[in-house]
Amino acid sequence: MIMTTTNGVEGKAIQHYYGVVIGEAVMGANLFKDLFASVRDIVGGRSGAYEDELTKARKIAFTELEREATLLGANAVVGIDIDYEVIGGKGSMLMVSISGTAVSVA
Repeated sequence: MIMTTTNGVEGKAIQHYYGVVIGEAVMGANLFKDLFASVRDIVGGRSGAYEDELTKARKIAFTELEREATLLGANAVVGIDIDYEVIGGKGSMLMVSISGTAVSVA
């Protein structure tokens, strides 16, 4: 599956548009990760716990995006947009939403 943020695939022509596909993942950040991230924010540095959760959520969302496109018969997704949000009470959850247009290219 070809996935790109551009509106087309260089050297290939879009044969058919199937429509918008979306992949989403919501990950809860547990209390200990929140605590250690807060300490790290105070003393400086990167929060590896949150980076790991974001990476995991992004991979899940891309997998869902690809699955949706495949079910439609597409072999590529163009115009991909990735959004990150903190949701829930006190920002206790991380959400990654990825959308794009499922297409067939040749």
